[in-house]
Amino acid sequence: MPHTTETGHQLREIQVPVPGGIIAGDLALPEAARGIVIFAHGSGSSRLSRRNRWVARQLEALNLATLLLDLLTPDEEAVDARTAALRFDIPFLARRLVHVTDLVRDDVVGPGLPLGYFGASTGAAAALIAAAEQPAAIRAVVSRGGRPDLAELALRQVRAPTLLIVGGADREVLALNQAALAQLTCPKDLRVVPRATHLFEEAGALEEVARLAGEWFTRYLA
Repeated sequence: MPHTTETGHQLREIQVPVPGGIIAGDLALPEAARGIVIFAHGSGSSRLSRRNRWVARQLEALNLATLLLDLLTPDEEAVDARTAALRFDIPFLARRLVHVTDLVRDDVVGPGLPLGYFGASTGAAAALIAAAEQPAAIRAVVSRGGRPDLAELALRQVRAPTLLIVGGADREVLALNQAALAQLTCPKDLRVVPRATHLFEEAGALEEVARLAGEWFTRYLA
């Protein structure tokens, strides 16, 4: 059942058929949307991630549509809960993201709306691989506390302008992002949120993530 978010936009759940079952997504589509951002969550998370949902609301205020996805079917989630195997299968998650992107573009929002990815943690690696496989379709990528290093050789194939956002206190992940940045050949930037840790739980940290992401997507999807 559709309902209205605090930003005044309609939010509705969609069901996306994938090999092996159905995955769910929450789509917010502003009437004057100038682009859509598809969220790829990190390991052990879901489309109900409090942080990603909050960032999505801020992007919607900029007239960007958002789609938060569960990348696994219920059966796959049950397997992953026992084994934690699928959440770290980055190529599998990237293939799933490509499949969903094709369906969303063709059947949900229409082919004319520019597409971007927002990836968190391991979801950032999946988003970068998926972007590398769809150079004509994906116009921008933002990574929040991501592991772009896990995209490995695909980093050099990414053409979409890519922004990496990392917490200043998240030192190990910051080093991994710096190494990944050097591998990217697309328009790119690395922004560090001072004193923020991996989950950006510090006062004002997530607000800065949303501001930086909003600027990037507005620049490249508008």
